[in-house]
Amino acid sequence: MRYYFRLQYKMLNRHISDFGLHPLIGYGISIAGFTVLSFYLFSKTEFADYVYIAIAISMILKLCENKRNGFLKNCFSSDIYYSLRFSENCIVILPFVIFLIYMQSFTPLLILLLSASLLAFINLSNQFQFTIPTPFFKRPFEFITGFRKTFYFIIIAYILAIISVSVGNFNLGIFSLMLVFLTSFSYYTEPEAEYFIWIYNLSPGRFLLNKIRTGILYSTFMCLPIIVTIGVFFFDKINIVFGFQALGYVFLTTVILAKYSAYPGKINIPQTALIALCLYLPAFLIGIIPYFYLQSIKRLKEYLE
Repeated sequence: MRYYFRLQYKMLNRHISDFGLHPLIGYGISIAGFTVLSFYLFSKTEFADYVYIAIAISMILKLCENKRNGFLKNCFSSDIYYSLRFSENCIVILPFVIFLIYMQSFTPLLILLLSASLLAFINLSNQFQFTIPTPFFKRPFEFITGFRKTFYFIIIAYILAIISVSVGNFNLGIFSLMLVFLTSFSYYTEPEAEYFIWIYNLSPGRFLLNKIRTGILYSTFMCLPIIVTIGVFFFDKINIVFGFQALGYVFLTTVILAKYSAYPGKINIPQTALIALCLYLPAFLIGIIPYFYLQSIKRLKEYLE
């Protein structure tokens, strides 16, 4: 079991190095980012405890995949297997546990610990999977595959929107809207195979326009239930809702362009740093979007011209 965790640690370090960071710097940035986002969440809603444990449990569920755990059972004895699964779950939830202790949120902490313990004995079999219907038709790769991997985040966002209406918390409704956009951003973190680019008989500029238009259309499909819900019950603040929706479109466009500015590699440190800068200073988008666009054109010419 010790060898398994050493191997996982080395693989994680390699992923961080491939991203262009020294592992120690990567861990530092991750800890800082996790802490900042945690404080932000708890400052915005009184239901942050339960949003927090929902996010943590969704991460544990990724470790319950049947094929993965079937492989582990073939490699380890039954006692070692369950010890390993329990240890994995504890490692995943450790940052959440520490922060909940700091916030003195002991009831959600207990729920999270019990859930992590029980899920160590559960496998999610592929036999029970079914094709989730989506409105994402005819356009391969990003939204079709991404939605089916992250649909539970969309469900969480919809639940938060309902809660925001029931308790009259408009900020929570906006947070649920931004959660949908953040989820859609994650669909563009992985570069597709070259085949999914050169099948398009388009110039690089037309290709990017097509990708942006598709992203905006499909993100609108996912956001629509939230927009309608908080728009109806907070009608006096509908302009703010539309403003955040428009801002989400702008950042989605930025992420799409950033993806292809690094193609065929993944979005790297420079692109990530520029996007993070825009989160704090949106005015920088005026210069960063054209920059990503020109870099994307250069990258795509090899495949589309």
